[in-house]
Amino acid sequence: MASMDMSKVKGLDRVVAVSALVALIAMFLPWYGYSSGILSVSVSGFSSGYGWIGALLVVAAGVYIVMLRSGAQVPKTSIGPGVLVLGTSLLGTLLIVLRWISLPSGSGGVAGITSYSYGPRVGIILALIAGIIQTVASLRLFKSSGESVPWEKKA
Repeated sequence: MASMDMSKVKGLDRVVAVSALVALIAMFLPWYGYSSGILSVSVSGFSSGYGWIGALLVVAAGVYIVMLRSGAQVPKTSIGPGVLVLGTSLLGTLLIVLRWISLPSGSGGVAGITSYSYGPRVGIILALIAGIIQTVASLRLFKSSGESVPWEKKA
């Protein structure tokens, strides 16, 4: 069994890994909530619908790149690691965006005495930021790797 050498994880690989860690933490934070005066209710990423799948894909992309770069055994794929990490990051971020868009939100009040609000909370915001950062870093990694996309014919 090969050991992992974390010193081989450098530059953009670290950006991908750290954004995966932020997405993992964000999954446990409130993604959606309601607050009114003294009452406040929220749900984490795991309870907010399909958005957690997107965050999990962002985490998976980070774990894969760390394992690949550090020398751990990773399964062989027919596509390159740059395409795999970019695609996983992009799909995960897209799912988070779709979940954010589909969450209802609003606020209101009664004669200035009481007010309420409901909508996205800090967890989904952090997951989205992590996904966007990871996707940009993955795109730069893909471009610097010289890999071709799977549907492009090799000359």
